[in-house]
Amino acid sequence: MRHTYECPLRWADLDLLGHVNNVVYVDYLQEARVDMLRTHRPARPAGELVDGLVVVRHEVQYLRPLTFRFRPVTIECWVTEVRAASFTMAYEIYDADPDEPSGRRVYLRATTVLTPYVFAEERPRRLTSDERATLAELLEPTEPVDRPERTPVRTSDTGHYPVAVRFSDVDVYGHVNNVKYFEYLQEARIALMARLWGDDWSTAGRAHVVVARIDVDYRVPILFRAEPYDAWTWIARVGTTSVVMESEIRDGDVVLARARVVLVFFDKATQRATAPEAALRDPLVEFSRTC
Repeated sequence: MRHTYECPLRWADLDLLGHVNNVVYVDYLQEARVDMLRTHRPARPAGELVDGLVVVRHEVQYLRPLTFRFRPVTIECWVTEVRAASFTMAYEIYDADPDEPSGRRVYLRATTVLTPYVFAEERPRRLTSDERATLAELLEPTEPVDRPERTPVRTSDTGHYPVAVRFSDVDVYGHVNNVKYFEYLQEARIALMARLWGDDWSTAGRAHVVVARIDVDYRVPILFRAEPYDAWTWIARVGTTSVVMESEIRDGDVVLARARVVLVFFDKATQRATAPEAALRDPLVEFSRTC
């Protein structure tokens, strides 16, 4: 069984291209996930799958740009795996479209690994039998997908970005919300590109870059504090029309989160991927050789 959620859009969700920003999609997934778990929550009060969860990993694949309109977009979500102390959810964000072979115009597909968490003791816990029974009703098992290996970490000042946590970033348990990590990673990427291409690279229209995929592993909770954390971003690969960036958010030597992001150069006129000019590609290649 799959759960369907009708997600409203907001004007503030858009980026400079008029598309829903890549970070906002993760907020949509969170809204759909909470709606599913509240709708199908176990009958017993002991089942705390709504408020007592932490995200372990997100894998997000962006397929088409979504633009603003006043009607909601449909999100379908379901469970693909249930383990002793975690479960995996899948999502599809789409509009019904009879002109598409599948009958759907799909904007995004994603998976999330979640674990029940005892916040008072700052530790994960096992799923209860009632919770497992509830999740089993939404279960559609899938084959596991191989993950690409990460490149070795090499830090440099060029790829450094201080992550300042705002009080509004944290949830009621004092942890930074999982969606905010995507914002931190986005800010770190933009800072790196500004150093490589100049501060006016976006406003001057020199390059349009869209996110094709983001995978994020959550290792240790980020907490609110006055001192910034450190984000390090480096380039793993430069392709013909794309670039792969990897990032870590750290507190000293402690890795709090890791991410891999695929960016695609985008022609706004044709709405298709395009090869960047040499003035943009060459700095990426040069920086990748130091990573």
